Amino acid sequence: MIYKTRGTCSTQIEVELDENHVIQKVAFTGGCNGNLKGISQLVTGMKAEDVIGRLEGTKCGFKNTSCPDQLSKALREAIAS
Repeated sequence: MIYKTRGTCSTQIEVELDENHVIQKVAFTGGCNGNLKGISQLVTGMKAEDVIGRLEGTKCGFKNTSCPDQLSKALREAIAS
């Protein structure tokens, strides 16, 4: 699935889960390239629910959200579909 981010430098997140909600792929468009590649590598192979628990609510500077927080929202949407 492709999730359009809100309030972040990245503009979208591509997420792929298997039938057990294990993350198979995460790819960010835009944002802090090295950091987001690192996050993608760290969460690949993890259960989406565990990643949501760790990243949800993370803020970036003065913003009420961040790329990790947006990833948690994308994962919630992916689980629901």
